[in-house]
Amino acid sequence: MKLMPPEFFQIDALDLAPRLLGKFMRRDNVVLRITEVEAYRPNDSACHGRFGVTPRTAPVFGPGGHAYVYLCYGLHMMLNIVADKEGVGAAVLIRSCSPVSGMETIQERRGLKTDKPVLLNGPGKVGQALGLSTEWSHHPLYSPGGLELLDGGEDVEKVMVGPRVGIDYALPEHVNALWRFAVADTPWISAPKNTLKPL
Repeated sequence: MKLMPPEFFQIDALDLAPRLLGKFMRRDNVVLRITEVEAYRPNDSACHGRFGVTPRTAPVFGPGGHAYVYLCYGLHMMLNIVADKEGVGAAVLIRSCSPVSGMETIQERRGLKTDKPVLLNGPGKVGQALGLSTEWSHHPLYSPGGLELLDGGEDVEKVMVGPRVGIDYALPEHVNALWRFAVADTPWISAPKNTLKPL
């Protein structure tokens, strides 16, 4: 497994999102395969970047290939991969993964002794399994050590698409945009599944 180079990330979030499917996130002994993502773009009423640069959103405006980790509802650490060039304000949310290695560590961090999809089928669960905090924001995912994005060597052939989840506050065109992508034929994706259709 090799690290993805910086230029891999520095494209439109909508192009990056499906390319992240099947790639691996690694931290310590934990390796997860990305199975579901959502794109967030500039001028997108659901994107954190819509507020401009603030202490919270500053990582989104960094160069593509860095992590943006934010706390949701005071509970969940949400891992995003910053996309595009510096200053653009775009990212891809990692919604679900499947476990590759480090199952004991994943279960310990999650506080859940299971090997079923409930272990990793949601963005907060992914953040917890990787042991992330907001201090991981700005971390370069293309540098060895810490948190890494790796190429698994296999492209995902069948992809599902649908509208993003939990963005009812956004404008209708953004609520309905098909910017959620998932690996087809895997149980390791989050709810709702019935809004996903083959690409």
